Amino acid sequence: MRIVYTTSLILILTSFFGVDTYSQAKIVVNIKQQNLYLIHRGDTLNVYRVSTSINGIGAHKGSRKTPLGKHKIDYKIGDGMPIGTIFVSRESTGKIAEIYKDKTDEDEDLVLTRILQLRGLEPGVNLGGNVDSYERRIYIHGTNEEGLIGVPASHGCIRMLNDDVIDLYDRVAVSTIVEIVEN
Repeated sequence: MRIVYTTSLILILTSFFGVDTYSQAKIVVNIKQQNLYLIHRGDTLNVYRVSTSINGIGAHKGSRKTPLGKHKIDYKIGDGMPIGTIFVSRESTGKIAEIYKDKTDEDEDLVLTRILQLRGLEPGVNLGGNVDSYERRIYIHGTNEEGLIGVPASHGCIRMLNDDVIDLYDRVAVSTIVEIVEN
């Protein structure tokens, strides 16, 4: 027996099951604005304040700068973990950080609550050699320095409020495209 799927049948099934077979959400991080946009089918679903690198834009290993260009979410880490969970090398330490709502700026750049690990997709820009975002461990993650969200303060990653990173984490899938742009 041969099954032929028509466009209308696919539309009915995707409406019924809530599955989007035509496009996936996309994330755009605007460094100048310090905003992260969650976009689906051309519509902005949400805008989140973020904090990118205090050292500016750059991709070289050891620069502690935020890389530009097209990336994808390669891994999602932290399902069900409590707000403030501290991660080291993508593993929960079992500890919960104190979260500062004021302008407290600590030396250590803690990775908290959820991790969206990025993989660069542009050879020579953010993929391969000394500019590889994955090897540099560039993440979207929660922070204990919530009072600094909205200004450059990270060591290269994209920091978010912990409630916001949970919301984003729950809305996107592995392989979601992440474009990091200057403005």
